[in-house]
Amino acid sequence: MRTSHEKSDELHKNDENKKSTVVISLISGACAGGLAKTVIAPLDRTKINFQINKHIKYSFRNAFGFIRRTYRREGFLALYRGNTATLARILPYAACQFAAFEQFKKLLKVEKAKDPHARRFLAGSLAGIVSSSVTYPLDLARARMAITDRCGYKNIWDVFMQIYSKDGPRFLFRGYLATVIGVIPYAGTSFFTNETLKHKYCELTGESKPNPFYLLIFGACAGICGQTSSYPLDIVRRRMQTSGELNCDQYTTIRQTLKKVYVEEGVFRGFFKGLSMNFVKGPIATGISFASYDTIKHSLQSIIYPKS
Repeated sequence: MRTSHEKSDELHKNDENKKSTVVISLISGACAGGLAKTVIAPLDRTKINFQINKHIKYSFRNAFGFIRRTYRREGFLALYRGNTATLARILPYAACQFAAFEQFKKLLKVEKAKDPHARRFLAGSLAGIVSSSVTYPLDLARARMAITDRCGYKNIWDVFMQIYSKDGPRFLFRGYLATVIGVIPYAGTSFFTNETLKHKYCELTGESKPNPFYLLIFGACAGICGQTSSYPLDIVRRRMQTSGELNCDQYTTIRQTLKKVYVEEGVFRGFFKGLSMNFVKGPIATGISFASYDTIKHSLQSIIYPKS
């Protein structure tokens, strides 16, 4: 029979293991998010510029023309303008998202459920809401920096100061509701697709986990499904986030923005503008993110909890 001292030691060990698991998720998520966003930063800046400008028709030719002109006029690093704001946002965002997803999976008992699909979707959606809420002002700053040249803003702090002085503190959260509404299908679908594909693979092959190549493929599929399901709301939030920068105060509410985009640009050209660019960058970014997260997490776990 175990003594009270032994029970206390076991409880303490379990608490330490839980803390280590959360820390591993945070570190793995931050690294995965930073790597993925840096790889596709030039494509991300290009997409945002087309999303917020109703006067420019989107096509692959025009998109890569924008990249070429930016490179010639401002140099290679200009293609990464706004990436510092992106990294400042994505590191805590991805860390929170992956760590929150792991915790919500446990809270909702996803692995023990007979039909885990709905719970996987819910866990992903809740993780997306948490991470978006924590880092939203940084997302707005990233969008502002992406649509200006190097004379626009010096750094992230300059973005915050200019917005605060010109528009007030409330503008730092303009587009927040559209973001939260959009992240529910995006994060939910992404995590659901990735987790389901991994589980199906393990069931069919008998392996304990997929190799990095399949993790990349499953993540890419998750990215396509997630971004397609929420893309119109991505257009809405970008218009609302950058309306002050474009000297346009007509994108102040979700309803107003939806109506204006629909009337002036139509359904496909308005709400799905730049989607084909997302079919290029989305699978790359999400694939790298999910694959990197799993790989880094398993590596850290093997170091911290070595098999005896």
